Amino acid sequence: MLEALNDFLSGKLLIVLIVGLGGYFTIRSRFVQFRHFGHMFAVFKDSLRGQAGQLSSFQALMLSLAGRVGAGNIAGVGIAVTLGGPGAVFWMWVTALVGMASSFFECTLAQVYKRADGDGLYRGGPAYYILHGLKRRSMAIVFSILLLVTYGFAFIGLQSYTVTHSLQNAFDFDPSHTGIVLAVLLAITFLGGIKRIAAVSDLLVPIKTLAYIGVTLYVIGTQIDHVPAMLETIFKSAFGLDPAFAGLLGSAIVMGVKRGVFANEAGLGSAPNVAAVAAVKHPGAQGVVQAFSVFLDTFVICTCTALLILLSGFYTPGFEGDGIVLTQNSLAAVVGDWGRLFVSVALSLFVFTCILYNYYLGENSLQFLTRNRGVLLAFRGLVLALVVWGSMQDLTTVFAFADITMTCLAFVNLIALALLFKVGLRVMRDYDDQRKAGIKQPVFDASKFADLDLDRNAWPVNPQVDTAADKAVGQAQPQR
Repeated sequence: MLEALNDFLSGKLLIVLIVGLGGYFTIRSRFVQFRHFGHMFAVFKDSLRGQAGQLSSFQALMLSLAGRVGAGNIAGVGIAVTLGGPGAVFWMWVTALVGMASSFFECTLAQVYKRADGDGLYRGGPAYYILHGLKRRSMAIVFSILLLVTYGFAFIGLQSYTVTHSLQNAFDFDPSHTGIVLAVLLAITFLGGIKRIAAVSDLLVPIKTLAYIGVTLYVIGTQIDHVPAMLETIFKSAFGLDPAFAGLLGSAIVMGVKRGVFANEAGLGSAPNVAAVAAVKHPGAQGVVQAFSVFLDTFVICTCTALLILLSGFYTPGFEGDGIVLTQNSLAAVVGDWGRLFVSVALSLFVFTCILYNYYLGENSLQFLTRNRGVLLAFRGLVLALVVWGSMQDLTTVFAFADITMTCLAFVNLIALALLFKVGLRVMRDYDDQRKAGIKQPVFDASKFADLDLDRNAWPVNPQVDTAADKAVGQAQPQR
């Protein structure tokens, strides 16, 4: 029953809503993800510079990538190719393109309505823009509870099971011992709060991502002569034009879109929680950075996995097996048996940073519901116990339940995004107007948005700009 309900909600209804709203946001914003594509790299470079005592935009990006870049980039892509053929990769790209617009607006709104939390730190996310933007406290509470249950508990237990059993298969490690070690490492990280979580993500995410991309690019490089033909196969299969995969057209669309949605998380309401923690000059800048995150997740990492599988010679139409096995065997077919071990280690790093990301989402939702220090400490203890317990339990049923709660979470977020879209457009236009006026780093002036419920500690009126010329140009901009 859970599988049937999950198949309808996440496999059909959610896909239509996310792709449909993503397409609507793309058109109404005049294709914001395309207009700012080149600008994304400049903003990414600027994000490396942070202020003392505050979390930088780059750290927020690494924290969001800790969640976006996970098992879905290894196992999820393998599942999509297994069930949908090479054409599924194309529909993952399409989903990411419209998802970049959704991510821009949800993360921009998270920045607009964020709240200062002391010591130069901020908290925000869908619960905050629902409460302060829509004035619907009950809706915000429902979102926070769903976020806590889904990411703070269910997914953490599932990921603990995934990483401990992957290491058991690769190195014959005892899952219970691995679970205890994992819990100790997580406890050390949790005790440092969001700053330590961001610092660990800042270290591990680039390492795991670059190492994985490097190995997959090596495989692609050894088969470079076949890449053009494989890209042609992907495009033909996406529309049922390749005879070998013509019967998989429907599956290619469904699996490509579904795995794309759950790999990059655009529109699901999770990434805005970490996007809000960064200290930035304008909400639009963080929107651009997080849209870039979707690009990295799908167009770079997922594509690397897909080409690794398709070029290895191991994959054949009708392959039966799970996504991790397909990716492991595909790499091993090119580099030897150490490829299977590499995938297990990479998966372990991916899952570890995902647990950190999921824990922070749970903590953020809990902090929205209550500021009681004792409750937070109890939550941390429960999470660590769940990590140890989950390492020894098959939580497949829990995962099916979590998929349903995550889908409900996405519904609440998408409704809020649709209702607050005009606010997002105003902020985007303010950002665009300043860039057109020649301001390299636009600055958000709260006086232009006096009708919004903003935190003046986060967004001051008449903020200091970089130069007198920039200030004069900024004051000359019409209020929207």
